[in-house]
Amino acid sequence: MPSGTGIVYHEAFLQHDTGPAHVERPSRLTAIVTALKEAKIREHLHQVIIDPAAEDDLLAVHAPEHLRFIRTSCRDGRHLLDEGDTFVSASSPDIAILAAGGCIAAADAVMRGILRNVFCAVRPPGHHACRNRVMGFCLINNIAVTARHIQRRYGVRRLAIVDWDVHHGNGTQEIFYDDPDILFISIHQMPLWPGTGDRTEQGSGLGRGATINIPVAPGAGESVYLKAFTGEIVPALGQFRPEAILISCGFDAHRDDPLAQIELSENSFGLLTGILTDTARRLCGGRVISVLEGGYNLPALAASAVQHIRVLMEQS
Repeated sequence: MPSGTGIVYHEAFLQHDTGPAHVERPSRLTAIVTALKEAKIREHLHQVIIDPAAEDDLLAVHAPEHLRFIRTSCRDGRHLLDEGDTFVSASSPDIAILAAGGCIAAADAVMRGILRNVFCAVRPPGHHACRNRVMGFCLINNIAVTARHIQRRYGVRRLAIVDWDVHHGNGTQEIFYDDPDILFISIHQMPLWPGTGDRTEQGSGLGRGATINIPVAPGAGESVYLKAFTGEIVPALGQFRPEAILISCGFDAHRDDPLAQIELSENSFGLLTGILTDTARRLCGGRVISVLEGGYNLPALAASAVQHIRVLMEQS
């Protein structure tokens, strides 16, 4: 039986330069790593060796012109890739592809039975990146690339993605909207950017019913989330019976986060992690791949990541 919890982290992720005032900044990762060391956790995590994602893995999710746009724009010195806040530097394409490769390496370790679960401390984040659109700090959709890699490499059919970032995972939803074999569940604040994720968005064609959106109102707290997880998310996972569970693991639903108004604590994330790891143990041999998305208050982000990883370790 696989045992142990892994971590994906590389100092190269710090080279993705979004500018001195941007909330998605390198110190997000250094805060997490420092907190894990101070909590005496880092030394017990298995370091996953990573390589850049292969081109065919990227093209299984993204259009060729999407990758070309990112590479060409950064090479030509552009610093803003959308009309909002997706700032980049010259090295950003390589770092984004390395981050996606790190998530793939995490999946390989879990699917081969080397590790029970892995937390991917990567940046830039990914869940807003669409098939052919940069958006919301995101260049490459890490979790979508990882899910497709698992299906293609291991012959796995059913996978579940649970996205608890406070912002709706619109990119992941778009990519898998007509796919009946990827269960996408997003719990997120509404109203809030990007404005998608209504209950009526349930998938299309053969994929209808494989998208579940759970919008929650500003001010919602732990009890609302626990009710959603136990009353809706866990039953949906049980009915779908995935062969692995992937988490789009944003910590920006924390009460101290500057970009939203949800009232979770770091302990809340520990409880939610426990619910999903218990479910994974029942359904799919405990296989969990957790991929960092948002979280912009550094102390809250670090404390939440520590709680999340503690529970992953308890279940491994």
